[in-house]
Amino acid sequence: MKFTLVDQILECGPERAVAVKNVTASEEYLADHFPSFPVLPGVFMLEAMIQAAREVLEHQGLTRMMLGEVRALRYGTFVRPGESLRVEVDLIKSEDGCFTFKGSGLRLCVGTEAPPDTAVSGRFTMRAAAP
Repeated sequence: MKFTLVDQILECGPERAVAVKNVTASEEYLADHFPSFPVLPGVFMLEAMIQAAREVLEHQGLTRMMLGEVRALRYGTFVRPGESLRVEVDLIKSEDGCFTFKGSGLRLCVGTEAPPDTAVSGRFTMRAAAP
């Protein structure tokens, strides 16, 4: 099963990607997470960072990459319907077929002058998927 959480790639190169995930009230998972306080699940925030990292690796000609390990993952603020998650990932190390990324997701609220809040941040590795 393949699903896309990234709605738009704003920037992509061999070492960095910036993407956006717009959270809408019509997304099915929000009915259960949580019925009276719908928010983007943390695992989907991580998946959005992984999908952005795949874009970076595809830019290098590497396909079929999967998550290897997650380190120091921290969650901050919630991302609710009507808000967006701006994902930024940077390739910080490449060694023996493993690619280490530093990623973050900032909550963007339409119509507000407040600076964006960090929703998620951490480091993770990507590696080739088995054939």
